[in-house]
Amino acid sequence: MAAEQVQEFGFGTQIRKSPYFDATVRWGAQGFSVYNHMYIPRDFGDPEQNFWNLVNDAILCDVAVERQVEITGPDAAEFVQLLTPRDLSTCAVGQCKYVLITNAEGGILNDPVLLKLAEDRFWLSLADSDILLWAQGVAINSGLDVTIFEPDVSPLQLQGPKSGDIMYALFGDAILDLRYYWASEFELDGIPLIISRTGWSSELGYEIYLCDGSKGDQLWETLMRVGGPMGLKPGHTSTIRRIEGGMLSYHADMDSQTNPFELGLDRLVALDSDVNFIGKEALLRIRAEGVRRKQVGLIIDAPALTGPNTRYWPVQHAGTGIGRVTSAVYSPRLDANIALAMVDIDYAEIGMELTVLMAGEPVAATVAEKPFFDPKKALAAKSAVAIESVAAVQPTPVDIPTMPGALLNQGPDNSDAFSH
Repeated sequence: MAAEQVQEFGFGTQIRKSPYFDATVRWGAQGFSVYNHMYIPRDFGDPEQNFWNLVNDAILCDVAVERQVEITGPDAAEFVQLLTPRDLSTCAVGQCKYVLITNAEGGILNDPVLLKLAEDRFWLSLADSDILLWAQGVAINSGLDVTIFEPDVSPLQLQGPKSGDIMYALFGDAILDLRYYWASEFELDGIPLIISRTGWSSELGYEIYLCDGSKGDQLWETLMRVGGPMGLKPGHTSTIRRIEGGMLSYHADMDSQTNPFELGLDRLVALDSDVNFIGKEALLRIRAEGVRRKQVGLIIDAPALTGPNTRYWPVQHAGTGIGRVTSAVYSPRLDANIALAMVDIDYAEIGMELTVLMAGEPVAATVAEKPFFDPKKALAAKSAVAIESVAAVQPTPVDIPTMPGALLNQGPDNSDAFSH
C-alpha cells in the first residue's frame, strides 16, 4: 500500500524551512512571511501581547532567516573591510560590529552584524538580501585569497529582561562574562553554539547561533523547558519595540538607493581613515555635497493604528510631497502612533508639523526625536555587573553540561550602543 502524503504548510521546496520550523508550529505560530528565501514566523497571536511579553519577561524567536555569510582565508580581514565603510582595524576576535555593506554608489545593500570569530574567520549575520552572491562576486576580481560560503548556522533570539536569568540557568557563571556586542563559543547538552549579546529588540538579549541544523528541535525545546517557568514565551520580532528603539529594517527603511548619511549613520563611515572599501569615492562626494533628505521620527496624530503600515505613506508639507513614511506602528507603552520616515532635508527639524496621507486621507504628524524610547540603549547594553544579580536569585544552574568557549571577551563595544 502506497504511503499517503502528509499535508504540510508551505509553498514548495524553493522556500526553505528553518531547523526550528516544526517547533514553532507546535508552539503556536499562526503565520509566516519569507525572508532570505526562508519562512519566518510573524504571528504567535496578539502582537501587542508579544510586545508586553518581550518588555516584561522574555520571548524566543526563530530568526534562522538571518543567514550567515562566512568569509575565511589568509586575506579574510582585508576582504571584509573591502565590503564595509566601517573601520574594522581595531575589531578584536570575539567582537561583534554593526556594519553597513555599500555598493560603488554608496548605497546600502545590507546592514548585518559582523562577528569576528578568528583572525581569519568572519560571519556576516544578514538582513534580507543576497549578500552571499554579492560577496562571492566581489571576490572574483579582488585578487584576495578568501573562501566565501553559507555555513550550517541558524540563530535564535532570546530577548527580554528575563533572558539573563534564563541564560544563567543554562550556562552558569560563564554567561556572565559575555559583554554587549561580543560573542563566544558554548556547548549545551552536546549542541554546538556561538552566542552573542546582540539582538533586534532594543532589550537585554542574546542571539544563539546553532551550528548543527539537525539539533534545532532539541535546542528549541530545551530553551522553552528551562525558560518557561521564568516567563519565556514563543514569539516573533516586535515591530512595536524595534520602532520604539529606532531600529532599521532593510527594504523598509533603507535600500540600495539610501546612503548612510541620510540615516544619520555617519559614525559607520570611515572616510577620514586609510581603510579601503567599496563606495568610498561616492561617499566622499555625498558628504561634501550634503544630503538632500534625512530619516526622521514622526508622531502621527490619528486613532491607534491596528497594525504596521503595509504601504509607504506619502508625507506632505503645505500640500507638496516631501517624503514618505517607511515604518509605522502604535506603541501601547507610549500611547502614540510612532513612525520612521524619509523626508526632504528642509523638513527634518524636530517639531516640524507635516501631513501624512493614510489611505489618501490627510493626518497631522510632527517630527520627533528618535529613538522614541530608551535612546541610549541602556536596556540592551546592561553591563555584566548588572546581570550578575541573576546569580542571587538563581544560585544553581540547571544540570545541563556546558563548555565555555575560547573566544575572547575583552571589553564592551560602546560604539554599538545605538545599533541593533
